[in-house]
Amino acid sequence: MAGDANARMRAELRLIIRRNREAFEGEYGPQITALLGLSREQLDAITPDTTDLAVYDQLVEVVKDASRKNLSAAQLRARIKALGGVAVAIAKQAGVLAALG
Repeated sequence: MAGDANARMRAELRLIIRRNREAFEGEYGPQITALLGLSREQLDAITPDTTDLAVYDQLVEVVKDASRKNLSAAQLRARIKALGGVAVAIAKQAGVLAALG
């Protein structure tokens, strides 16, 4: 039983690592790096509400997903805007929207 659980865990970890690598190697890898490079102070300057950190996490996941799927810049821009004003502000701070044209 423990061997099965360990095998499942290793398989899940391989999947996570593969998906993360695909995101960073995809179209929007530099934008992901820029988002992850924002400091807590920069995020707090945009929105001091700590609950908005969830929006930041969602934004990172949206950009990673777009990178893995090689979505167009227009599709990614629309998805970011759908997350709302806080996500747009964070994306602007990281230069993500400017990079999309």
